[in-house]
Amino acid sequence: MKKSLSAVALAGFLATAGVACAQSSTTTTTSTTQSAGTVSNIDPNDITIQSTTSMAPTSYSYSKTTTYVDQDGNPVSVETVKSGLPVTVYYTRVGDRMTASKVVVRRVSTPIDATGATSVETRKTTTTTTAPMQ
Repeated sequence: MKKSLSAVALAGFLATAGVACAQSSTTTTTSTTQSAGTVSNIDPNDITIQSTTSMAPTSYSYSKTTTYVDQDGNPVSVETVKSGLPVTVYYTRVGDRMTASKVVVRRVSTPIDATGATSVETRKTTTTTTAPMQ
């Protein structure tokens, strides 16, 4: 009887430990940033943007999940994105790699401010997702 009682107690402990582990969670934070500029190059893997805030062009990788829209939010094809077009790129940084999630093609170039410089607005949003640990 003692043996089976110990087995039942062990089984109960293991079930309780499993429930305790299932209640743990991890938090993942993803930041999305936007940057505006002019397309200087687009190839099968990257889109390169020249902004007025940086002397060197910045490259963003893109994938099948990257969306392309006009400034009104209407979908456009990737073939619409050509060198010389003003765009805003929404991207996520993973390590030293920046991946475009959305590219907005603008009809007109970015407004010029009183100093003669093209204005570039950068916004950063942060999304935090909490999921149970497995």
